[in-house]
Amino acid sequence: MTVQDTLLPRRSRALPRLQVATRPGLALAVAVLAVVTLWAVLPSAFTSFNPVAGVPADKLQAPGAAHWLGSDELGRDVLARLIYGARQSLAGAVVAVAVGLSVGSLLGVLAGSVGGWPEQAILRLIDVLLSIPALLLSLALIVILGFGTLQVAVAVGVTAIAGFARLIWAEVVTVRRSEYVEAAFGSGGRFFAVLWRHVLPNAVTSVLAYAAIQFGWAILQISTLGFLGYGAPPPTPEWGLMIAEGRNYMTTSWWLTLFPGLVVIATVLATNAVGHALTRRLQ
Repeated sequence: MTVQDTLLPRRSRALPRLQVATRPGLALAVAVLAVVTLWAVLPSAFTSFNPVAGVPADKLQAPGAAHWLGSDELGRDVLARLIYGARQSLAGAVVAVAVGLSVGSLLGVLAGSVGGWPEQAILRLIDVLLSIPALLLSLALIVILGFGTLQVAVAVGVTAIAGFARLIWAEVVTVRRSEYVEAAFGSGGRFFAVLWRHVLPNAVTSVLAYAAIQFGWAILQISTLGFLGYGAPPPTPEWGLMIAEGRNYMTTSWWLTLFPGLVVIATVLATNAVGHALTRRLQ
């Protein structure tokens, strides 16, 4: 073990372990995410109903033995559409977070490690992006990219770039001025070697915790854009679209909006709980 390795903070050697067993709320959040993930990966294992083909005789049935969460105006099982809709929402959130994390990290690392006028130019670009409301920027990008789940996910990801870039820039600047980084440079370490070995491992852990929180935010944004009609086209099962389709029947068929809304809320709260738990463990 080198001198620089002994100076490394403990968080750079191993990612923190969440104390799930001793925290019931966190355990519930992890369970919710596990169920929703299984819905997205193996939807046919949880329901035998077709999510897009309905039975006219079963339309607008209240929750019961035949349809546990009721049926919609076309006779489609609401639970089946929720289960199959998890794939649309989670896949879109993964793409959004991946876009924000990759591009934002690249900009943040470049600004924090190079300094000078490139740093100032990138920071001004980040300030501009942060000054634009996320929903407004997403809508502007969707007009350019077109409608669809992938386009919505990319647009939401672009709005997340500034947050990731600002966070990793601050982390890189802090770590760059640490004693062990100065010692690495003093012992003859090359710029990119020191950046890869010492700077990035200490900056990435906070970014991963932030990414978990952003995942829930991305699900909410994608559902919002789907509710507005910019996401997956009908009859594709998507949580935001399901809420939009059920709003015309709120007074008579409350289950069409209630259950999709509860699933979105539960998923977002679960991802936020996991993200905040990671953040606390890193502090």
